[in-house]
Amino acid sequence: MKIACIGEAMIELSIDATDQTQLGVAGDTLNTAIYMKRAAPDLQIDYVTRLGRDSFSARIRDFIAAQGLGTDQIEIDAARIPGLYAITTDSTGERSFTYWRENAAARGLFDRDGGADFSALAAYDAIYLSGISLAIMPAHVREGLFGFLASYKGQFAFDSNYRARLWPDQATAQSAIGAAWEIADIAMPSIDDEMALFGDRDESQVRARFAGYAPKHLALKRGPTGPYVPNVTGVTYPAAAKVVDTTAAGDSFNGAYLARLLSGADDAAAAMAGHVCAANVVAHRGAIAPL
Repeated sequence: MKIACIGEAMIELSIDATDQTQLGVAGDTLNTAIYMKRAAPDLQIDYVTRLGRDSFSARIRDFIAAQGLGTDQIEIDAARIPGLYAITTDSTGERSFTYWRENAAARGLFDRDGGADFSALAAYDAIYLSGISLAIMPAHVREGLFGFLASYKGQFAFDSNYRARLWPDQATAQSAIGAAWEIADIAMPSIDDEMALFGDRDESQVRARFAGYAPKHLALKRGPTGPYVPNVTGVTYPAAAKVVDTTAAGDSFNGAYLARLLSGADDAAAAMAGHVCAANVVAHRGAIAPL
């Protein structure tokens, strides 16, 4: 099976409560791609993004390749460089982010002089992207992507991963992310993101809305409680042994969940794999836990 993960790979500065700094590479869909590959090494997973010709771009590409991910679909924009973000983590593991990404090369992904080209995606059995992937696209590219996905024969997996600052306004985000949920085969929303974006009062309202979308597979992420998965009951999800840094908790859940689901596991097994992976990741600093 061939899977395309689409989004932005960035330079990550991770700063802990004692001001110790770590330099790494991360991005929400890249994190997911890495954990998916770790959980299912036999899957062919390509990362689809755009980088520059600078040394940081080379560092990112080398990192992606070192994770066992395909790099053939990485576009090059000689006029731009990658984005950068800093994570500061407090003593409880909660994090805050600062971004420098307005002119990142990934913002031009699929853009062809005012048009858009998605032909490279047609050969994949599954496509995964997030609300961040949508937010950084120019409007005409985003519209073109939805046109492509409407006739796409493979499975489309999506996580809203709502970041308000990336969108011009909430209405635009609601329209784009709502359109993605309408066509997603595999939906992996986080309850906090959905409530913040769509104004749902509680979990029951989120569930009701997704019953309307009716994806083939749904895993509603609820943090340490574990996911809500329709028709899966009586499951107790183990608590994390410790929480050092919650960065990439949702991304890692997505990766292990997708790995199991796309490898033929049922929803219950896939959801448990995702939760266990996330519980391990939050015990380590940074987005990518050591092997």
